[in-house]
Amino acid sequence: MTIRLENIGIAVRDLDATVAFFTDLGLTVLGKDEVSGEWADTAVGLDGNHAKIAVLQTTDGQGQIELFEYIHPEAIETEPTLPNEIGMHRIAFAVDDIDESLAIAAKHGHHPLRGVANYQDIYKLTYLRGPSGILVMFAQDLTKS
Repeated sequence: MTIRLENIGIAVRDLDATVAFFTDLGLTVLGKDEVSGEWADTAVGLDGNHAKIAVLQTTDGQGQIELFEYIHPEAIETEPTLPNEIGMHRIAFAVDDIDESLAIAAKHGHHPLRGVANYQDIYKLTYLRGPSGILVMFAQDLTKS
């Protein structure tokens, strides 16, 4: 049996703002849709499931994220995930230029939680809180610079 990661799904408050954030970082939109109906109820496990979705892909074509904004049932606000909480944690991106990526994130009002770390002159990395409180990690491989 083979298994392949299809995508990472993330519920967001504002689909358009979140798509703008990720596309400014370089991801491309593969498609947008609105989903509802019995099939969506069954697949997701929610009665009356109705959501706007967008699927985005990384520039290397290997990674995809699916963003969804719930129309029904109403989205449930929770406290943002902390780095040490059990469960879904963060989305991480390898970037060519961490400073450029942070400048793009800053245009959207998102900044590092604490700063940019240097791990043994191998990686520069940081966590930031992106749209809808999503933890996003940027990592720049310094051995490839």
